[in-house]
Amino acid sequence: MDEHINKANVLIESLPYIREFNDRIFVIKYGGNAMADAKLKTEFARDIVLLKYIGINPVIVHGGGPQIGDLLKRLKVETRFIDGLRVTDSETMEVVEMVLVGKVNKEIVSLINQAGGRAVGLSGKDGGLISAKKMVHLKNTLDGNDKEYVDMGMIGEVTSIDTKVIHTLDADKFIPVIAPIGTDEYGNTYNINADTIASEVASALKAEKLILLTNVSGVLDDDGELISTLSGDDANDMIASGSIKSGMIPKVDCCINALKQGVKKTHIIDGRIQHALLMEIFTKKGVGTQLI
Repeated sequence: MDEHINKANVLIESLPYIREFNDRIFVIKYGGNAMADAKLKTEFARDIVLLKYIGINPVIVHGGGPQIGDLLKRLKVETRFIDGLRVTDSETMEVVEMVLVGKVNKEIVSLINQAGGRAVGLSGKDGGLISAKKMVHLKNTLDGNDKEYVDMGMIGEVTSIDTKVIHTLDADKFIPVIAPIGTDEYGNTYNINADTIASEVASALKAEKLILLTNVSGVLDDDGELISTLSGDDANDMIASGSIKSGMIPKVDCCINALKQGVKKTHIIDGRIQHALLMEIFTKKGVGTQLI
């Protein structure tokens, strides 16, 4: 009996959030271990379907770096990284698009549909969703006293987001699943960081929430303890002091950028935890870090 009562209490705790978030848009960046573990993939799909059924409109942006790396290795295509970014020539870009749009995107769509949802796969090419331009990347010179331009190939950055296709799908109760591919005015295709795409899409939609699934608990303090809530100003101070470092910096920057452009709250959560998405949204304490 106690088990049933506990389940009922969970539902009661979630009721205010279900009421508050009805008909709101949540942009969710899906990546990391949550995309690699079979059980986590299935549970993520179910969680997304649940969100849709209770009146929240999820928009998913996914990554796929490990899957791209695996296929490049199998095809014996040499991969080179500069400052953590994959140098993407035309041959590599063909593989990137094939994996992201043709494999990863369709797998996510299929899992959501199997779970009872109605998902539709998109890339930035569809409906003019993501306009992009070639990224200008500057790296430190060997002496560390200057910057030099490095040609990263077909790595892009967002110039604009056209949300019409997303709103059309939402209105018809579909769940958009977006691969992080954009195009420029000349039809060139670019691979774009999925966190950045998620931030820009959330900003363009004026979403209620931007949620980034990662392979870490969230933002940690200097003692290694999870910070449950963090303001944008405090996050910038932590970056300046070195408390936030390495791969967490661009994720926090994406959250701060989204907040500045009208997204109400942003979250960095651990996608390795089963149902982390639901626990972050529907419980008072949550399981990750919310930036406000």
